[in-house]
Amino acid sequence: MVNRAIYPYVQKDLKKKIVLLTGPRQSGKTTFSSQLGAADYLNYDNPEHRIRIRNQEWDRESRLVIFDELHKMDNWKLYLKGIFDVEGIPPSLFVTGSSKLDVFRKVGDSLAGRFFKYRMHPFDLKEVYQQFNTSPDELLETMLKVGNFPEPFIAGNDSFYRRWKKTHMDIILRQDLIDLSLIQDIPKLEHLIEILKRRVGSTISYSNIARDIEKDPNTVKRWIQLLENLYIIFKVTPYSKNISRSLLKDSKYYFYDVGQVIGDSQKLENIVACALLKDCHFQEDVSGYDSTLHFLRTKDGKEIDFLTVVDDQPRLLIEVKESDTNLSPNFNHFLPLFQTVKAVQLVKNTNRNTNFKNGCRLEKLSEWLCKLGR
Repeated sequence: MVNRAIYPYVQKDLKKKIVLLTGPRQSGKTTFSSQLGAADYLNYDNPEHRIRIRNQEWDRESRLVIFDELHKMDNWKLYLKGIFDVEGIPPSLFVTGSSKLDVFRKVGDSLAGRFFKYRMHPFDLKEVYQQFNTSPDELLETMLKVGNFPEPFIAGNDSFYRRWKKTHMDIILRQDLIDLSLIQDIPKLEHLIEILKRRVGSTISYSNIARDIEKDPNTVKRWIQLLENLYIIFKVTPYSKNISRSLLKDSKYYFYDVGQVIGDSQKLENIVACALLKDCHFQEDVSGYDSTLHFLRTKDGKEIDFLTVVDDQPRLLIEVKESDTNLSPNFNHFLPLFQTVKAVQLVKNTNRNTNFKNGCRLEKLSEWLCKLGR
C-alpha cells in the first residue's frame, strides 16, 4: 500500500473541519480513506446507504464518517452544514467524489469556513520512488507502459492495463456521465476523446475539432468541460499577465491517465504535466498558495512547454525532450521577461546534468521528477 503525500495533512484537518477529497475514479481515494482509521463508510450510490444518509443514521460512536459520492444528493452542502453545526466534530466528516461537480466551484456560502479541500491524483514518480525499491528510469518506463493509476501501475502488466483501461473509461462515460449530463451521442464523445489523445501537447481549437466530429464548436467546448469535470483531462492555459486575454487563447489538454495518450513524446510530456499539476494542487491544498500551470507561446511560434506560477509570480520554466541535449533556443527569448524564474530542460535519454551560461539547467527527466518539490 502506497502512502500518499497528503495523508498527514488530511489527518490533521479532520480534527477541525469537514474534509472534501475529489479526484479521478480509481486514483486511490477509497484506499486512502481506509488508511484514516476505523470509520462508518456510506456510499450514496448504494441504495441502502442512501437511506441511511438521508435519515442521518450512522454510528455516533465512530470518530470518522465517510460519505462517498455525496454530491449526487440534492442540497448536499446544506446537509453537511446542518450536521457540522449541530453535531460538530467528532465525528470527523470525510467526503469523497470522482467528479468535480459542485465541490470546488459551487460549494458556496453554505459551507464557508467549515471545510478544507484536497485533490487526489494518480501516482507520480516522486511518490512511487520514495516507496518502491526501483530506479527512476525503471519507474518511468513502467509509467510509460501502463500509465500512472495505482492498480495497473502496481500490477506492471501491459495486458492487465489494456483491459483495465477499457473498463475504466467505459464506467466513466456510461455511468458517471449520466449523473452530469443528458449526452446521448456517446460515440461522438468517444471520437472527441480519441482526437484529444493524439493532440496532447498541441493547442486545441474547438472549431477544428467540431468539423472533425461533425458537431458545433459550443458542443465541443461543453463536452470538453464535462471531460474536465470527470477528471479525464485537464487544461493548461497560455500564460499572460492579463488573465482575461489568456483565457481567450487556445489551450492545451492533457490526460490524468498517461496511458491513454498516443505517441511516445506526447506521453513523456503528459507525465511531466501530471507531475507539475499535482505539485501545484499540493501547494494550494496544503499551504494555501495560489499555484497554477501554464505554457508560453508567441505568435511567431516560440514556445516553452510549461511555466508554474505561485501567487502570481512565475517560478519555473520547463522544456521536455526525449533525447535532445541541445538547449532550446526559446529559453533565450523568454528568460529576459522574468527576473527570478528557474529554467530547466528535462531530457529522458541522457546521463549528464549541465548548467548553461544563461542560467538554464539540463537534467535527466526521471531523476528530476523523483525529487520535484523538494
